[in-house]
Amino acid sequence: MATATAIGARPGGQRAEGFSLGPFLLVPASLLVVAFLAAPLLVLFRYSFNRYSPREFMVDAFTLENYARFFTDAYFIGVLATTVQVAAVCTLVSLLFAYPLAYLMARTESRWKSALVIAVVFPLMVGNVVRAAGWMAVLGNEGIVNHLMLSIGLISRPVRLMYTPFAVYVGIIAVVLPYMILTLQSVIEGIGREVEEAAANLGAGPMTTFRRVLLPLSLPGVIAGGTLVFILCMNAYATPVLLGGPQFKMMAPALYDQFTRTTNWPFGAALAFILMTSTLLLTIVGTTVLSRRMHHRKLEAAPR
Repeated sequence: MATATAIGARPGGQRAEGFSLGPFLLVPASLLVVAFLAAPLLVLFRYSFNRYSPREFMVDAFTLENYARFFTDAYFIGVLATTVQVAAVCTLVSLLFAYPLAYLMARTESRWKSALVIAVVFPLMVGNVVRAAGWMAVLGNEGIVNHLMLSIGLISRPVRLMYTPFAVYVGIIAVVLPYMILTLQSVIEGIGREVEEAAANLGAGPMTTFRRVLLPLSLPGVIAGGTLVFILCMNAYATPVLLGGPQFKMMAPALYDQFTRTTNWPFGAALAFILMTSTLLLTIVGTTVLSRRMHHRKLEAAPR
């Protein structure tokens, strides 16, 4: 026998007006975010205004000298510039490599499609440190790349590939490429094949169809994938440390050094918030520019 009164309903079949469980369902997740993310960040932000003392570890204060030190020190400005450059290049290269494979995965009807998806997802199950160690074996002086080039006579002695910017780029791209592929694939799958067929019937070649039809329609995936990959690249730690060596500095290893080696928590906290703010601002600028281009393309394509 059905109960006479249900949640959100009154006896007699009348539903309660203006009552929704939505806000209440958000409470547990919101409390977790505040407890495990917002609260530690606020504490760290407060630390960034303290003074560092070798004897007392940290002195309570409210000073901007940690931020002033960063913006007046050419070394740390260079570290931030290197981080932005690496993130931008890795994001662009990942997009160029990911788009063809994402298109193939989205359009194929082969029985091997599941195997392709598994092959793309599988690297995500391996930690960044393990993957970096694998690249060390590949790019080292006794690694596979040098051994192959020596065996075919391309070089006469091993080429230094490890502890170079090239190794860092390769390692980071290998880490973030699956994220870009999966994001683009999900968006391209939502674009009907008939759109491309209509463009071909109207005389558009493959490149014209890609440039005028497919790319504008998949731009939301480009924005989402680019944003995710750029954030991951800006905060990369294990790969730059293991493949770039001590001479190659990015922001994440630099701020980690402040916390562990010099125990300068106030300056390390300031570096953390400068990195977070830079990442946020650059992401907003990039997504805004791409969104406006997408909006203009839609207006140009709209019938008049």
